This record gives sequence, structure tokens and C-alpha cells, in this order.
Amino acid sequence: MKKILSALCAVALGQCFAQPNFVFFLADDISQEDIGCYGHPSIRTPNIDRLAGEGLRFDNAILTTSSCSPSRCSMITGRYPHNTGAPELHVRLPEGQPLFPLQLKEAGYYTVLSGKDHMGSNAHPAFSLVSKGKGPGAEEDWLQIAQERPKDKPFFFWFASKDAHRGWQINDDAPIYTPEAMTVPPFLVDGPKTRNDLTGYAHEVSRFDHYIGLVTAELEKQGVLEDTVIIITADNGRPFPRCKTRLYDSGIKPPFVVHNKKRVKQGTTGSLVSSIDISATVLDLAGVEKDERIQGISFLPILGNPNAVTREVAFSEHNWHVFKNHERSVRFGDWLYIKNNFPNQQNLCMEAKNAELEEGFKAGTLTDAQRNIFRNPCPEEELFQLSKDPDQLTNLVQNPEYFQILEKARALLAQWSVQTGDTIPENPTPDRNARPGQPKPEGKHKHLEMPGDASNAWKMNHPGPVLL
Repeated sequence: MKKILSALCAVALGQCFAQPNFVFFLADDISQEDIGCYGHPSIRTPNIDRLAGEGLRFDNAILTTSSCSPSRCSMITGRYPHNTGAPELHVRLPEGQPLFPLQLKEAGYYTVLSGKDHMGSNAHPAFSLVSKGKGPGAEEDWLQIAQERPKDKPFFFWFASKDAHRGWQINDDAPIYTPEAMTVPPFLVDGPKTRNDLTGYAHEVSRFDHYIGLVTAELEKQGVLEDTVIIITADNGRPFPRCKTRLYDSGIKPPFVVHNKKRVKQGTTGSLVSSIDISATVLDLAGVEKDERIQGISFLPILGNPNAVTREVAFSEHNWHVFKNHERSVRFGDWLYIKNNFPNQQNLCMEAKNAELEEGFKAGTLTDAQRNIFRNPCPEEELFQLSKDPDQLTNLVQNPEYFQILEKARALLAQWSVQTGDTIPENPTPDRNARPGQPKPEGKHKHLEMPGDASNAWKMNHPGPVLL
């Protein structure tokens, strides 16, 4: 099987190479549009930009969830959050789930996890070395790990930064930004407090880039960069209102860059990929047959041809993240459809506090886009045409012109829910924090019924719809 996969790799890329090394750089809370190569006018990310320019920049990489630990558990298993058994924030990955770095380790790779873990100890057997990392962003030992690695084995590094998670920690590793240089999204209030807040975020985005540069330079110095596949992405969007946890692009669409001059065609691609596809692709590149429980699809053909298509449909979910929730989305073609199964509440996230939004809401001065996080009830359904509405501000659900698109989206989401065992909890995990105007819930918080519990979804392996 390994020889067959290697042969397929050769066909896809035009030539055959030895087993590659891998460095997987995973940021914390960074939206795609906040990286220089994606068009941000002032946040400096020269190392990511260079790797994107020499490699392949993905413009339509979609996370399975915009929530830290569920997103990471989804990536390492190659499974949707409700299929991992850890779909809610701060739930440890259960024992027995597939771990693609473990497959690499068993195939002879030296595997390392350094920095933010957030998956729990059941993920640790996948790694030869587990380090908590050092420094504000937990990145300071990455260079040492690259230097001291065994030289007689291929390697896989899972380098997980704490940048750019709140609260901001400023040091000399990245530029200090001014409020005037910040770009404010239309769903936030363009005021001094918000702009100042964005400077701390921008600093940490640049610090993540700084350490990518150090590691890349070291691999180049060692003469192994050409034999190393670099993947750069994030676990969820920026930690600001209407971003992190939400299913709009600002929350669910991360930066995504793959670099390797031998194996990756230079350019950009609009082809759709999901974060669960990382697992299948890395194993494909390594010539290791993927675990049958992995729901992700290898996007190896796209690395050789940016116009190739490996999936036409991508699904995402929003589960408990301090506050009760159950949202689902499906993306296909030019469309994003969001279904909110708990609409009779305010759609909250603990990162949603923003002084100028709160002040504007009380004063009645917010735009419709800025009022989004205050809606109570929330829209039960949302439909957006992405090419005309990149920030997803105009809900087309009530427009009869798009009824057929809406029906198709509903059907795809229903099919995925059945095939993957997604369920709406009857006894959902309650809020941990106080909602606006309400007291903090009493007693010790506990996770109750989670999505997929009722169907034993952690035992289900169907990937759901992939192609239309």
C-alpha cells in the first residue's frame, strides 16, 4: 500500500521523493484576513508571506469549529468535533480516537508537540516529545527542538503558539503597532478603544510570524528545508466579537499556507479544503495509509495543481464555548448557510465584550452589522452569497430568488447530520458565565449532554457529503 501511495504521489506531482519532514505551525485565534499575504495593509508577517509566495496559499480553507480545544482535537483526529467525543471547549479528547501523528510515529517519525496543547493527555502518545513551550507565545523552544532533533529520522513538529490569544503580552519579538495603523472590521465600532485593543492582537500575530521565521531559517541552515513540508494555519478566528466561535469567515476561515518547493506548486488556490483534511494529506505525503476512522480527504492533488478539486462541500459547527450553543454551517460554491438550533438567546462568546460596542448599543448608535452580537433571538437561518458579501452582512434567507439554494443547503446539512451522527442535545451543557443582566450560574459547572452523544457519534466514521 505504501508503494502504491508513493506512486500516486509521483503521478500527482510529476516526480517521486523520499519521505518528507513536516512542520505544522498552529496559531491561536487568528483570522485569515489579518495576515499580510491575504491583504492586511499594516500587520507585518514577512515570513508567512515569503512561504506563501514560494508555496501555495489557500483562500478557502475552512475550520470544522471556531473554538480552541474542539478545533485542535478535530485536526489531530481528522474528525468532526461531534465525532471526536470532545466537541465542547475544555473537554479532553477521549482515549482511543485516531491520531495521525501517532501513525507517523509508528512509521518511524520523530514527533513533537510544543506549545499550546489543549487536547489532553490522551493525545500525548502520538508524540515522542511533549513540551509546554516557553515565553509569552509558548514558541521559544521551537528553535532548540529543531536544532536538537534526531538526525537519523524524519520528523513531524506540531508547533502550537499561544499567539494571538487574550490577554496581550508585549515583548521585543514583534513590532509595536499604533492605533492609527489598525484596520477595523465593519461589525466593530471604529473607535480609540477598539483600535488600541487591535494593536495588542496585531503584535501577537507578528510574533507568531517571527518564530516561523526562526524555525524556517534553521531548517534551511541544516539543509533540510527542501525536504520539509510546512503547513501554517490557526485553530479559530481572532478573539473579537462576531469572530471567534462564530461561523462567519472572520471566525471559521483561517490563514492556510503549504510550502515545499519539491512537492507544492507555487501560487494560490480557491479550492475548498477542511481542517480535517490536514490529517489525510500529511499521511498521504508520508506514504502512510490513513486510519479508516479519519473523515478528512487528502488534498494532495491540489498541491500539484491549484485548480484541482478534492471537496465541494465543507461543514462547521459551533458548540458550547462558555455559553450554550448549537449552530451548524455548510459551504458550497458561492454560498454559506448557517442553521442556529438554539435561536432563542443571545449568541455569546466570552471574547465578545467590547466597550465601544456596549456603549453604542446602549446609545442606539450601532449599525445593523454591529448589532449582530446583541440580537435576541438570533436568526434561525442565514444565507450569504460570499462573492458579493465577503463579511456576511446581508442575510438572503427571506429572498425568494434564492429558495433553491436554500433548499439545497438545508438538504446537505441534514444529510451530513444523519451520516455523521450529529445530534441536538436535549439536556445541553448550560452556560458557565453570566449572560447580560443575569446572575452567574450557581454551583460547579459540568458538561452535560454533548452533540453526538445520543447517537454514539464517536463511533461513526462516515465523512458526510464531500462532492456535490
